[in-house]
Amino acid sequence: MDPLAPLPASETVDPLAADPAPAELAPADWHGFPHTLADVLPAASVALGIAPGGAGPVVPPGDSVVVLLIDGLGATLLDDYADHAPTLRELTSTTLRAGFPATTATSILSLTAGTSCGVHGIIGYSFRPGDECRTRGSRRVLNSLRWTLDNASGPSALMTYPPALVRTERGSLEELAAEGVRVTYVMPGEFRGTGLTMAAFRASGQFVPAVTPDGIREAVLTTLRRRSRHRRFVYAYYSELDLAGHIHGPGSAEWLAKLHIVERLVADLASELNDGTTLLVTGDHGMITADRAIDIDTSPVLLDGVDAVAGEARVRHVYATPGSADDVLSGWSSYLGDAAHVVPREQTIDEEWFGPIVSDAVAQRIGDVVAVARGNTTLTRSTRETMESMMLGHHGAWTAAEQLVPLVVASG
Repeated sequence: MDPLAPLPASETVDPLAADPAPAELAPADWHGFPHTLADVLPAASVALGIAPGGAGPVVPPGDSVVVLLIDGLGATLLDDYADHAPTLRELTSTTLRAGFPATTATSILSLTAGTSCGVHGIIGYSFRPGDECRTRGSRRVLNSLRWTLDNASGPSALMTYPPALVRTERGSLEELAAEGVRVTYVMPGEFRGTGLTMAAFRASGQFVPAVTPDGIREAVLTTLRRRSRHRRFVYAYYSELDLAGHIHGPGSAEWLAKLHIVERLVADLASELNDGTTLLVTGDHGMITADRAIDIDTSPVLLDGVDAVAGEARVRHVYATPGSADDVLSGWSSYLGDAAHVVPREQTIDEEWFGPIVSDAVAQRIGDVVAVARGNTTLTRSTRETMESMMLGHHGAWTAAEQLVPLVVASG
């Protein structure tokens, strides 16, 4: 297959109906959206009376805060399909940036840690941690969403890269618990004990398994209705909007059906909140529909001098063999041209792609070369990431469609 070809016929969209190139929101423009997912829990701390007021989003004061994370709920998509989600649009308080890269594992850590990934260290869907994180074997790529080695279907990374070594900084969620706030987690039961869960949700709390909208609603409301002398924080998660977008494309009939479900879930929760309870709804990223794939695995120039390729189809970390970083940068830049921004690690740090602070340990996790796809292009890996390469919907890069997420606020 031509590595610069459009997506295979089974995955292409009608070119007449294809999305136009999404507007970029480059790092130089991020000041226009000063609040990120990392500001949500600090704002919740203010609302619960734990921290003094700051410059973050405004959350009404009370004794209970619920954060409902809708995987894949982007602000641009919500604007485009506002008629399908009137409650979400009516209750949207402000627009946040997810942070870079705009991907689930990174965003969840930014949310719960209250910091950008340059501090918490989960710098993408996959990346190569430093030697200080590894307890055995040689240095390998960590898929942070699955917590597996090499790729999504690789062996478990729990013993090789223990979550407590990959993410070492204390965060906002732990601070809430330390102040006596009772924490409840409402999420699929299969998430219990996974690497990502252990990295992101380190505060002690009650785990309530729930997957369906009805299950999530019941778990949240049951928790809130229990009499308690303690302040409460509930984290809940719903995944199906993201899944529909990946498989069928954002804006598809299947995606809209899931958006309607999200709308009903939020409307139901908002209508049944107790006095003193605030519901915050946000997304971990938005999404674009891909219409052009550049296959790394069938492009020899993109593999020359390369030790490992990580990240995902919209953002790539490229790790060079010793002494090859400059050649890899030149090769990727020349081959990809206008299809991607291709820069060395040092430039990403200088321009604060991964946040205003990047610790020395986290800096070593960033690829020697970082490539951010432009327009609706994806940088796929047909051999190493077969499943991901077949997806229609993608995220991670810095278009507004991927970066911006709503902050929905409802109070009892």
